Amino acid sequence: MARYRRALDGTTYFFTVVAYRRRPILCDESIRIALRAAFERVRAHLPFRLDAIVLLPDHLHCIWTLPDGDVNFATRWSQIKHHVSFACRDSHGDFNLTTAQRRRRESPIWQRKYWEHRIRDEHDMEKHVDYIHYNPVKHGLSADAAAWPYSSFKRYVDAGIYPADWGGTDLARQMMLE
Repeated sequence: MARYRRALDGTTYFFTVVAYRRRPILCDESIRIALRAAFERVRAHLPFRLDAIVLLPDHLHCIWTLPDGDVNFATRWSQIKHHVSFACRDSHGDFNLTTAQRRRRESPIWQRKYWEHRIRDEHDMEKHVDYIHYNPVKHGLSADAAAWPYSSFKRYVDAGIYPADWGGTDLARQMMLE
């Protein structure tokens, strides 16, 4: 099992954010570029550390650590979703939005809600980081974690936290079943 060397400082959260109607669009180049730019733009004025991330075709998982005393992840997500929606408005049209959804200025890219979980301790952090990096394998998108290009897995390998073949091994599969 991987060992994470830093203590949790600030409040750390695991998030799941889903595409509108689970459309498999989040790995499209235009959305990936817009999402990266949105994260950078929001982090410039509302800082947070992006501890781990995986982008899948119809959803993403990530872990953020906010500054001490700051728990305002809702504003950050609102702004990120807005920036991506605005940047991709021409390439990902209205996609059958209802009149009420248009009135609320909702996006055809994102589901309205998202799921968050406060990371409680190092074990919880470890479990969620493993879950993030194993998710492409779980969904049959890659044979192992290293083969999926849209995740922070390589950063963890470079830091010596994971071996390069993690996520394609029987041990990793067994850990996901526990």
